[in-house]
Amino acid sequence: MKPGITVFGCEPDEASLVRELAPRLGVLPTVTAAAVTEETAELAHGNRCISIGHKHRVSNEALRALSITGVEYVSTRSIGYNHLDVEYAESVGITVGNVAYSPDSVADYTVMLMLMAIRNAKSVVRRTDLHDYRLHPVRGRELRDLTVGVVGTGRIGAAVLDRLRGFGCRVLAFDTRPKTAADYVLLDELLEQSDIVTLHTPLTPETHHLLDKERLGQLPAGAFVVNTGRGALIDTEALATALEEGRLGGAALDVLEGEEGIFYADHSNRPITSSLLLRLQVLPTVLISPHTAYYTDRALHDMVENSLVNCLNFESGKHHG
Repeated sequence: MKPGITVFGCEPDEASLVRELAPRLGVLPTVTAAAVTEETAELAHGNRCISIGHKHRVSNEALRALSITGVEYVSTRSIGYNHLDVEYAESVGITVGNVAYSPDSVADYTVMLMLMAIRNAKSVVRRTDLHDYRLHPVRGRELRDLTVGVVGTGRIGAAVLDRLRGFGCRVLAFDTRPKTAADYVLLDELLEQSDIVTLHTPLTPETHHLLDKERLGQLPAGAFVVNTGRGALIDTEALATALEEGRLGGAALDVLEGEEGIFYADHSNRPITSSLLLRLQVLPTVLISPHTAYYTDRALHDMVENSLVNCLNFESGKHHG
């Protein structure tokens, strides 16, 4: 008998992938666009395994409801776990697994953001959209003349390092557990010497506000900050102040503290509740995109496939958590 899996938070592009992959993998999917809540947990009835997206926080109440429904395994279609309490899940008998996906999606996007930041792309494009074709008053920089600091050298950080070698820039790396060939230095040294700092470390209690006011103050005047990791790696209030005061050259952020409930929704006719987002977006030196670095056809295919495979491995006793 084929195992059943309930796929929560499943948007149309993911749903079509689930329906394409499920027969080949031998699973019976129940697909729903609904996020996991206390009320929707019953949609998992009869299935020991579920797959969830990263866009909605899963409350402890919802986890408890899933456990009561009979769920024993949650596969999140993301690398990060910070949208649910893994320890609480384990306390109610639920194992949580994540997925690996093409690191090239985020790595490509990261390098694109670096280039856009140092070439004043936001201002240039905005001006040409208004038919103002004069050169930007601030000249761009070339990557080969800059030092780039890569914080976190897992699969994505390592892929960023690979790409940067082709630009001829000096590259420094920091990781608590060095994982790849790179010029590793202490974090303080990296910050003091880097013209661009890019963040690729998981969000944990230890890395929350890794770039706080003090560490942002260690960056050279005119430096750029790039974040395609998690928003809370940066003390956003401190970053906004440093940018407003002109101490930093700019920032390119694909993730932001407080993005939940704002990113992935159309707010063109609704008020934005995040004052920090509004402060940052008004600055010509700040690029913001809505947590989209991962979003490529290859990466999405990897996420859906690996999430279903996780569930199959759990069902067959092969999963190691």
